[in-house]
Amino acid sequence: MQQVLVPRERFERWVANFGERHGGVGLAVEAGGLYGMGSDGSTFHARLPFEVQYDGRADTAEFAREVRPAADWGVLLVRKGGFAVARLAAERLVESKVGQRHVQGRTKAGGQSQQRFARRRDNQARQAYEAATEHAARVLGQRLTALVTGGDHVAVDAVLSDPRLARFPVVAPWLAVPDPRRRVLEQAVADACSVRMSVTNR
Repeated sequence: MQQVLVPRERFERWVANFGERHGGVGLAVEAGGLYGMGSDGSTFHARLPFEVQYDGRADTAEFAREVRPAADWGVLLVRKGGFAVARLAAERLVESKVGQRHVQGRTKAGGQSQQRFARRRDNQARQAYEAATEHAARVLGQRLTALVTGGDHVAVDAVLSDPRLARFPVVAPWLAVPDPRRRVLEQAVADACSVRMSVTNR
């Protein structure tokens, strides 16, 4: 099964192309999303962003009209090399912050040198996570209806363990991003607002 993110404006064309490749497509509403099956047995399941349940007609245009961002939401991306955080009101960017922190890579040295290096590296990672936490708490504010996360699971979990952030509802998709930069954050915002497709090709 393949996972694909499709922007709202491309969704109807994506389904039409799926039908052309697989000998037509039949549509149904299943499991809170739009389900499609090609004549060859290939399938897709389309889900609205922010884990909103779809209960409308089995129609691509109607489904596409329901693809919209949450009212007050955020993005949090964290890796050892940096972080990016943004708060949005629907499609409007309210505030954001991108930062980099230096965390040394692994070493092949052994013995006490390796242990000292590992302690230094752990301290640098902890300081990076603490910096990301403080900026995230400031940027995201007090209330969010949804938070989309990505980067490194250990890093994100470390930041979200802070009580100021633990209360936010984390929603799919998980975004596997490289070290966060401004362009990475911008793409993450677009991906968070896209249709989540689970595709099986026969």
